[in-house]
Amino acid sequence: MGKYHELAKEIIKNVGGKENVLGLVHCITRLRFTLKDETRANDEVLKKMDGVVTVMKSGGQYQVVIGNHVPEVFEDVMPLLDLGEKTAAPEEKKSGKLLDRAIDVVSGIFQPILGIMAACGMLKGLNTLFVTLGLYSAQCGGYMIINAAGDALFTFLPLFLGYTAAKKFGLKPMLGLAIGAAMCYPGIQSSALSAGMEPLYHLLEGTMFSSPVYIDFFGIPIISVDYTGTVIPVILAVWFASKCEKLLNKFIPDLVKFFFVPMLTLLITLPVSVLFLGPIATFGSTLISEFTLAIRSVSPLLAGGVVGLTWQILVIFGMHWGFIPVYINNVMTLGYDNVMMPFFACTFATSAVVLAIFFKTKDKKLKEMAIPNFISGIFGVTEPAIYGILLPLKKPFIISCIAGGIGGAFYGHFNFRKFILGGMGIFELPNMMNPDGTMGNIIVAFVGIAISMAVGFILTMLFYQDKPMTAETKETDVPVLEQTKEKKAEEKMVIASPLKGKTMKLSQLQDEAFASGALGQGLAILPEEGAVYAPADGTISAFFPTGHAIGLTTTAGVELLIHVGMDTVQLEGKGFTPLAKAGDVVKKGEKLLEFDLEMIKEAGFSLATPVLVANYGDYQNILSSDAKEVQPGDVLLMVE
Repeated sequence: MGKYHELAKEIIKNVGGKENVLGLVHCITRLRFTLKDETRANDEVLKKMDGVVTVMKSGGQYQVVIGNHVPEVFEDVMPLLDLGEKTAAPEEKKSGKLLDRAIDVVSGIFQPILGIMAACGMLKGLNTLFVTLGLYSAQCGGYMIINAAGDALFTFLPLFLGYTAAKKFGLKPMLGLAIGAAMCYPGIQSSALSAGMEPLYHLLEGTMFSSPVYIDFFGIPIISVDYTGTVIPVILAVWFASKCEKLLNKFIPDLVKFFFVPMLTLLITLPVSVLFLGPIATFGSTLISEFTLAIRSVSPLLAGGVVGLTWQILVIFGMHWGFIPVYINNVMTLGYDNVMMPFFACTFATSAVVLAIFFKTKDKKLKEMAIPNFISGIFGVTEPAIYGILLPLKKPFIISCIAGGIGGAFYGHFNFRKFILGGMGIFELPNMMNPDGTMGNIIVAFVGIAISMAVGFILTMLFYQDKPMTAETKETDVPVLEQTKEKKAEEKMVIASPLKGKTMKLSQLQDEAFASGALGQGLAILPEEGAVYAPADGTISAFFPTGHAIGLTTTAGVELLIHVGMDTVQLEGKGFTPLAKAGDVVKKGEKLLEFDLEMIKEAGFSLATPVLVANYGDYQNILSSDAKEVQPGDVLLMVE
């Protein structure tokens, strides 16, 4: 129960009760309700409530203006509405490079399941440890049940990712779950098909991409894939489904949308997934394994380095499966595998990087995540660490790849081998004992572990740095406001103009909440150029998902709000290109946002942009420039 629980109850009561609410989203200052009947809402009661600035009606929405803490209020309102899948907070649209956006998407999809993933990994590891110690047999019912508890998530991972990816991409979560379940359906898995029938023919026979075809889709050959345990195919499938659903919603009559839209979405998405998305990953895997074999024929050291360096990247994209047939074939025919085995270094490199982060970071959340992920990694399950810690932080992920590459090169050079299939992490070591009883290979295994962990740990300790903490995350018992209160009364702080354009008084704005000054004091600018620049040094405290609003806390503690246009949240990000994100530390004059002036005008929205001091109550005066026109960097406000 959040601190705004009582306020949330009163808001719901006075918008006509939860049965009157069709949907709810929020922007940077207000709750935006879609109501069945706006006449059932008690406007005057809401306006007089503590915690509510005012009430407005615009664009078919009933807007309850809260202020900068609206996300916290939203989080307390949503559980009381029982909206299910009908609405959710808008997903944050990320700016930056394509790789950064891809990492953000994958990390965001995995975030909800990281805790249970680490728990399952530890269960699997402990179960194997207890069997190794002789506490019980691998054939007993207890082992099987515990193994099921630990392995189920990894086996049916597409179901979980289907649900979380659906929430990330704006698809109905149950539909995403259905897509994940369909991709795990036993009857279409490659292993099940190959065990029960002979292939009809081979597609691309005579090439490295030769693939057996067991079934077809109305004459179109299906390259069979084992989707259980995979990541990228289901994410791509759900993304594709989200686009289909939006398109279908535009054309299918409301009367039959309830069942026709999900039916057609499934009918379109699954064939596309098994015909195209899965095979793409398969062909990629094959290409990579053949490339590695070619390198190994020239230099085992280089091949081992390539496997160790790229293994985690291959796992993320599901392309590591291309090595599995080579691995199994080598063990069955040669009695050992030495092609895939350099990946063994990655497990321990990842664990060492996570351990170093534990010692280096001051972030309590990271510390809490690090130890279980370290233990899980030692047991051979590194996914929680990769998706929960390394990928979001980027640099530690790169370090883990480098450490894995160095360890892999060592393994490749000394012809490191595995003689028996099975095992994970430290529990693979018994399978690396030479059948003749000599200890050379197991010594190589331990030395490689030591090298990988040492490189990963040392590089992380040297190069990893926590992101600069904002006022909200600083580890101090004294509120920042209290620390700086006296200074604020004495110092004058200059706030530069973030835009080029003509100045306006707030009272000239059409929006009552801004015009009244209730959301902050300052000036408005009618922009003549589609760019927003940082008005002072500081940290971006909020960057709304649709890109139209920015919250910035200056180094002096002034809380600024820059809101581009009126009601532009309805554009859902169209015409806005964020160049920064929440948490970024920025310098005065740094470009934060680009927006399309003409497109926004043509859409019928006012471009008047308030620039407000949201915490104006902490200061004696907010002085405004009397200039009629301003350039970025010109003095706009003086805070004293």
